[in-house]
Amino acid sequence: MRRFLATPAGRALLALMLVLIVGVVFNADGAFFKVGTHRDALRQASVYGILACGLTLVVIAGGIDLAVGSVLALVAVCGAKMAIHWGWPGPAVVAACLLIGGLCGGVCGGLAARLRVQPFIATLAMMVFARGLAKYVSGGMKVSTAVQNADGTYRYVDVPGLFRFIDTRILGDNVSMVSVIFALCMAVAWLALAQHRWGRYLYAIGGNEEAARLSGVPVIAAQACAYVASGLFAAVAGLCQAAQEQQGDPETGMGYELIGIAMVVIGGTSLIGGRGGMGLTLLGVLTIGYLEKILSINAVPEAGRLMLTGAIIIAAVLTQRRKGT
Repeated sequence: MRRFLATPAGRALLALMLVLIVGVVFNADGAFFKVGTHRDALRQASVYGILACGLTLVVIAGGIDLAVGSVLALVAVCGAKMAIHWGWPGPAVVAACLLIGGLCGGVCGGLAARLRVQPFIATLAMMVFARGLAKYVSGGMKVSTAVQNADGTYRYVDVPGLFRFIDTRILGDNVSMVSVIFALCMAVAWLALAQHRWGRYLYAIGGNEEAARLSGVPVIAAQACAYVASGLFAAVAGLCQAAQEQQGDPETGMGYELIGIAMVVIGGTSLIGGRGGMGLTLLGVLTIGYLEKILSINAVPEAGRLMLTGAIIIAAVLTQRRKGT
């Protein structure tokens, strides 16, 4: 048992168990024991979790992606424009949003992998650019079901079928469709890492980029694809966010990249690259998701939540350094 707890998986599982114990003790008059609380905790963590899927791929390859929150906002605005204002069919909206997310990720990958710009700088630039583009596309306003007519008046349109589908619940209203989408994203990312040659390339690059290059690994292509994948996952998260809010908000997603990175780190994926996995990220998503929900039902102010999350991130990083992971 002691040997297991010394592993990243053991420490991540221990962190999750400690958070659940806190929930049992501070249960807000039994609210923690209700099915709806757990359903809502999973739903609220799902958008962050989708971002964390892409971030895990990038971090394992030794990179970082600060742009995912802004890409999420850009896709949410564009998706709302296409679905609500322009009346595009659902498949066309999904395809266009994935293209937008993939292009943003491709630019980050090109800058970081091909032009050798520091990933922090490359994705920071995209974070600012995508946020500005989201505000430009939306005119600085939320893209909602209130559509402006030519004479300046407004009319209200129905919520698109795509948004209603994403925002539904299944299995007797006990599981949110957003949580199902998160599970599918997690499965796809796991298959890419565990079963595909590209996943082995990412581990090799994160472990030792020069050694990977000398071994014949296509470093530039593999790294660039990691950023493209992160952009695609951010696009999926953007659609889910827009569907849940039933609008495209250019201000949404602020700070989401930090929460996503926190989930990856708390799960045990090493920030220096080469070690980690989707199972660890899942534990990190559940830990942060339940922590947020427990603090919420106990009416802890947002300032306290942010400070506690920051302290947990530092503790997780220090634990990785102490254990040499």
